[in-house]
Amino acid sequence: MREIKLPNLPGEQKVQEGDLLPDQWFKGKEEKVKQNKIEERIKMKNIVIFGAPGSGKGTQSDKLIERYGLEHISTGDVLRAEIKKGSELGKTAQGYIDQGQLIPDDLMVSILASVYDGFGRGHKGVIFDGFPRTIPQAEALKVMLAERGDKVAAMIELAVPEDELMKRLLLRGQQSGRADDNEETIKKRLVVYHSQTQPLIEWYKQEGVHHHINGLGDLDRIFADICAIVDNL
Repeated sequence: MREIKLPNLPGEQKVQEGDLLPDQWFKGKEEKVKQNKIEERIKMKNIVIFGAPGSGKGTQSDKLIERYGLEHISTGDVLRAEIKKGSELGKTAQGYIDQGQLIPDDLMVSILASVYDGFGRGHKGVIFDGFPRTIPQAEALKVMLAERGDKVAAMIELAVPEDELMKRLLLRGQQSGRADDNEETIKKRLVVYHSQTQPLIEWYKQEGVHHHINGLGDLDRIFADICAIVDNL
């Protein structure tokens, strides 16, 4: 037993045996500190923002970042940044792109993990935008976060009817001049979404973190619905 004597109180000549602090007291304090640190990590509001092309993921992500101080990981932005700075991961990714091949999931997760770790342990949470897009990617993301004592706190699905998605994307193409925002290409992208990405809704429901948001209507109303979820995480 480790014994530490408390300071003498007024009128006392010596410390009584009952005033000694046992090792168990210190161990209990250490365990409480560890538990508090774990709880702080769990409170990180890691969010998957989910929806079809044109559902408003980028707009709502920007509003979430401004309000909650969250970090943001967009797969497209991350890839371009890694390639631009010439990192080893970026060079490997560029090799697949140059050959017209899809980037393997394990490489993409490694790149995301590198960016995630770069935020340090003090961040408030991360918005994952554009990832995962398949169930294997969702499983890989879950493992990556679990290795760091973290998890996805919420998957927020922005649900928008397909005819509205088509209108939004065609309008975006007219305004931005994006060549991929034409009717034929949009239809192909929506087919890929429904076949490969939409099954993630059921997967995250099983994880117990899926949240459905009506993505049609006023932007502020949509954001208020999202905030009601985030505030309760």
